[in-house]
Amino acid sequence: MKLKVFVTLKPGVLDPQGRAIHHALGSLGFDGVRDVRQGKLIELEVADDTDDATIDGMCRKLLANTVIENYRVEKA
Repeated sequence: MKLKVFVTLKPGVLDPQGRAIHHALGSLGFDGVRDVRQGKLIELEVADDTDDATIDGMCRKLLANTVIENYRVEKA
């Protein structure tokens, strides 16, 4: 089974990489961009019988820092 785990910063958490991207886009003439938030996409291939609790455990223990990040899992 293929999974996509999307990890994003929680609202209110400063995003220095997003700010740098926003600044660079402005420097390149892309002035219509109001804000940028950067995240990560992690693709996993797991055994078909992997249950949701195990997937959630992987996300909480390693893939996302749940203090400052949210995550969402899509089964592909």
